[in-house]
Amino acid sequence: MSEASETLFERIGGAAKVSQIVDSLYARVLADDRLSSFFEHTSVEKVIRIQKEFVAAALDGPVRVSDIDLTRIHQGLGITRADVSRFVDHLISVLEAEDLIGRRDVMQIVARIATYSDQITGGAGGEDG
Repeated sequence: MSEASETLFERIGGAAKVSQIVDSLYARVLADDRLSSFFEHTSVEKVIRIQKEFVAAALDGPVRVSDIDLTRIHQGLGITRADVSRFVDHLISVLEAEDLIGRRDVMQIVARIATYSDQITGGAGGEDG
């Protein structure tokens, strides 16, 4: 299959690579004092499982996320654009560490994930919220 006809999910290595990326991402996020508090009252295992499905679906993988309401899930957590930016910085670091993922794919992944920022922040504007 040519690169042009492959989905982003296929180009990065499929479900196994998505799983590896999300596991590495959450190792960083949970070690980050500014982000780890958002996960204190939730099942991290469930969050990681859902995130793997979400990322796979966002990259045109065969997984389709059932009706997950990102706004409702993140409501009341006080997540700001600065928090989302910090999360994305961790994502970029993880993606750049992967030898099989080129810069173009890194930027496509970040762009696709970033489209959900307003749902995660509740549409709060500005860098701080």
